[in-house]
Order: sequence, then C-alpha cells, then structure tokens
Amino acid sequence: MDHFCGIYGIGAVILIVSCQHFDKNNITLFLGGYAIGSITEYLTSFLVEVIMHAKWWDYSNNILNVNGRVCLLYSVFWGILTIFLIRKFNPFIDTILDKIATKLSPKIVKIALTFIVLFLSQNEAQRFGVQREFIFNILFWALIMGVIGARLYYVLFNLETYSKNPIEILKVWNGGLAIHGGLIFALLTIVFYCKKYKVRIVRLLDFLVVPLLLGQAIGRWGNFFNQEAHGVATSVNHLKTLMIPDFIIEGMTIDGVVYTPTFLYESIVCLIAFIVLLFIRRGKYTKVGTMTASYLMIYGILRFFIETSRTDALMIGGFRVAQIVSVIMVIFGLGMIMLISKKGKFEDRYNDPENSLNIRY
Repeated sequence: MDHFCGIYGIGAVILIVSCQHFDKNNITLFLGGYAIGSITEYLTSFLVEVIMHAKWWDYSNNILNVNGRVCLLYSVFWGILTIFLIRKFNPFIDTILDKIATKLSPKIVKIALTFIVLFLSQNEAQRFGVQREFIFNILFWALIMGVIGARLYYVLFNLETYSKNPIEILKVWNGGLAIHGGLIFALLTIVFYCKKYKVRIVRLLDFLVVPLLLGQAIGRWGNFFNQEAHGVATSVNHLKTLMIPDFIIEGMTIDGVVYTPTFLYESIVCLIAFIVLLFIRRGKYTKVGTMTASYLMIYGILRFFIETSRTDALMIGGFRVAQIVSVIMVIFGLGMIMLISKKGKFEDRYNDPENSLNIRY
C-alpha cells in the first residue's frame, strides 16, 4: 500500500506540472492524465527494478497490462485524478510553491540530493560486496571536501571581489559554489580514501557517478529557488512556446527581466542521462569504467553548451573556466573509452561476480 501511495503522490506532482497547459476541457485533461500517469507508473516500476532489484507491484495477471508494470484498465484513475487536480486543486498550487520556495526549498533540495546519492550508491555497491558503512563514510568526507572545494574554486576566480571583504568567503549561504571545484575536491578525497583502503578507484567511481547525475538533476533546482545560475534574458512568449511551466517563468523573472532557465535544461538532461546509464549498467558486456567515462563525457558536453548561455560564468583570460574544464572532462572520458575498448569481450565486465570488491570495513 505504501508503494502505491508513493507512486500516486509522485504522479500527482507530474500531472499538475505537465497538464496545466492543456485545454481545460475534461476530455483533453482525461486523455493527457491517462497517458502521462501510465508512463509515470511504468517508468517508476522499471526504475525500482533496475535500481533496487525489487518489484513493488505486478499486473501480469490483469488484462491490458504492459510487461506487468502498468494496467491500462486501472490507468483510468490517472485521467480522473488529472481532472480533479487541474480543476479543483491547481488554483492553490502557485501559493504553495511560493511558500515552499521562500522558506523550505533550498533545504529540501540539499537534503534530498544527499540522501538520494547516498542511498543509490550504497544499494549498488552492496551488490558487489561493499559494506554500506564504507560508502557512507567515503561520501561523508567527499561531501564535506566537495563543498569546501566548490567554495574555494569560486573564490579563486573572484579574488578581486573577496579580497576586499574576506569575511564574505565564509558566507556560503549567499551563493557562490562552483560544481567543478566540488567535483575535483570530492574526487581527490575518494582517490585518497581508495588508496588508504586499497580499493580499485574506477570501480568505486562507477557506483557513485550514476546516482550523482540524479543528484545533480535535483540539485539544479536549488539554483531556481535562489534565482541564480540562469541564462540570458528572454521573453515570456518564448518560454511558453517551449511549454515551460508558469511557476518556473515567474521564478526566472528577476527585477522585471525574464531569464532563460538553464537550470531546467541541465536538470532534464542529467535526469535523462541517469536513466540511460541505468540501461547501460545492466549490459552483459559493459566494462568497469564505462559508467565513469560516460559521466565525464555526458556532463562535460552538457555543461560546455549550457555555459554559453550563462550570465554568471567564471572567466580566465577571456575564456569561460567551466568550458575549459568541460573539454578536459570529455578528453579524459574519451581516453577511458579508448582504453576500455581494447579489452576482450568477457574481460573486466561491470556485472561479473568476480569483480566484486568484498570490502570489509
């Protein structure tokens, strides 16, 4: 029962965001909710199977089922729920979002990001003999050093500003964290930890980078609530043609100017990349290091193009620092793929039981 409450809660949020632009007639709302709800239920069931190796529900014995993950007959409920949500509940959504955005949202995003990355990393690593305590401790220190690194990286490229008032360096709650700096310091921490306990670095990174993409997809919403890390000025009409929800348009309207929600684009691509890597990770012949290499290339390419629109880019010698780092990430990722491709078909496979780490911590 708890699983169904969870899926309908997630589904309700997705339905409100997705269907609020539909024509407000009952047929359109019903069909839209039926389709979106069915897809949401199917994908949730699939992701639970892939990530947690569990089956929360099974419709195999029901008629009109799709792989046992969704029953098209029961999906009628999604259509009915959509009509209720959009017609009766949606008028209160903007008020609720405003309260969340001003009071709780940054904290919720940070807490959700931390727990999701921790839980998914522990769950995957445990399949290969890694104790949950080991992952908890390594992520604990990586998180602390990542925050420090993200701040130092940002301050380093804004020395002129912070040298005038050094106390501002400590006020991280005012913004000013660069993700590349966080990744570099977190990586150095993980490398040190792996060396200390004689753990294969790339194997452990494979466990971490996939949930990290999901964490980044969620974490980018912190930029939305703080009204930062946006793109160039645009127009309301342009954003509406892209079917950007009204609450995002309002959140990206700063001092009367509407800005491009680059956080949203990055969040969506990171989410898609997370799902794609879940498929790749299940591959019979997927090699150790493939996840890490894929992450470096995907996020490197994504951030390179996102940075072209950012108005708050860190600069060095007329170049955008994030783009330089992104190019380096892509080069490293390609290099790893080239080395991995030289291995035999059955050599060093990600899902090979013989590749278990069996860490006792």
